[in-house]
Amino acid sequence: MSYVTVSNTAVNSELMQILEANEIQPGSDIGYQLCKLLWEFHPLGGKLVEKPIKLALSKPRIIAVDAEPKDMLVDAFNREWESLGATAHIRDTMYLKRVYGASAIVYGAPNIPTTEPIDPWKLSELNLYFNQLDPLNLAGSIVTNQNPNAPDFQKPLPYTTAAGQPYHPSRSVVLFNGTPIYLSFQSSGFGFTGRSVFQRALYPMKSFVQSMVTDDLVTFKAGLLIAKQKPAGSIVNRLMQTAAGIKRTYLQEGVSGNVLSIDIDEAIEALNLTNTDTAMTTARNNIIANIAAASDVPALLLKDEAFTQGFGEGTEDAKAIVQYIDGIREEMHSLYKFFDKIVQHRAWNKGFFEAVKNKYPETYDNKTYEEAFYHWQEKFDASWESLMEEPESEKVKVADIKLKGITEVLRTLMPVIDPMNRAMVIEWAKDNVNEMPDMFKTHLDLDIDAIKDYEPPTPMPEPKEPAARD
Repeated sequence: MSYVTVSNTAVNSELMQILEANEIQPGSDIGYQLCKLLWEFHPLGGKLVEKPIKLALSKPRIIAVDAEPKDMLVDAFNREWESLGATAHIRDTMYLKRVYGASAIVYGAPNIPTTEPIDPWKLSELNLYFNQLDPLNLAGSIVTNQNPNAPDFQKPLPYTTAAGQPYHPSRSVVLFNGTPIYLSFQSSGFGFTGRSVFQRALYPMKSFVQSMVTDDLVTFKAGLLIAKQKPAGSIVNRLMQTAAGIKRTYLQEGVSGNVLSIDIDEAIEALNLTNTDTAMTTARNNIIANIAAASDVPALLLKDEAFTQGFGEGTEDAKAIVQYIDGIREEMHSLYKFFDKIVQHRAWNKGFFEAVKNKYPETYDNKTYEEAFYHWQEKFDASWESLMEEPESEKVKVADIKLKGITEVLRTLMPVIDPMNRAMVIEWAKDNVNEMPDMFKTHLDLDIDAIKDYEPPTPMPEPKEPAARD
């Protein structure tokens, strides 16, 4: 026969040990490990770090290339973007930036030293990898120079290092959460870097955990019943003790449908937590408001109250959140610019150029691949779709106004321009009409080359009526 002995079943919570420490006071410094714990375990850690980024990425960018063939160029770019998982890489890099105050992303390819630049014209031939790095991986390369007369003052080193392995500057992007402060060393970032989103909110985040402990205690006591019984006499015999015990047992086991009799002077009540409820709710709301004030996340996002009506209602709170998300998107600009260049070279490669050339020989027969690529890159545009959703009726009204404007332009220009420019105006109108999915569900396709060579028939003069005789 064998025996299994469990010596210790206590669950150790490192987060609770840290947050319950009396040493944490307003303005306390926050280190790398504590930032990681807050992100992993604190109930609001995910909202402070992840929710703004998820909202910013909830709608994709609108990609447009003002060059022929537009659809082929956009489709190829979007397919390659998805293939590389660029959005996920940007999202994770932004997470790390907000958690620790600094982060970076690097890319490479097998058999190419990390210290050497990668020829952009060969990107489509390589099997690329992308790595998101936190300050512990970057230790040593994001300390930043504190000499105010140096060219790299408060800027990361040109060569980013990942666990001591340097990467060429063209193959990395370093991000700071906030502007570095002169001679202010950040323990979470291991350098003079930006600050963690938890930096100013550490103390109220500790208080929030304490409010959860209070909730647990109140829940534990909410079902407590108070039995008001007659006090025993000066001499308590065994019979009286037994009777009182039996009565408490009946009370504990009684359920709906049972009948329990008590003395006229006795009473049974639940524990009164009315005053506790008011204090708990007020304290919890104040703590969340303090966390929002200490961080850059609106309190409505922390409470999840901003989405009860949605962004389409046009309320001031919704507008403020949309403006905040627009700021988050602006912080992603360097990452998107970094990926746009890589995706363009991989999507619009030489094989793609040959396919376009075969389909549109009149446009690309006299162009080299490099000339066509730079032209496409120059005409590339990416814009964010607004989070503020308008009702369908408002979208139709806006589209109707645009359609009337297009009609007026055509009516004004068509009679007075030559056939070549007439075809260009018609193509412009076609492109704008195709950007109105709320008005037209079917895509409009026209043969622009045929329109260039088309001469409308000259209208026949109307016959004159014979003059009236006297």
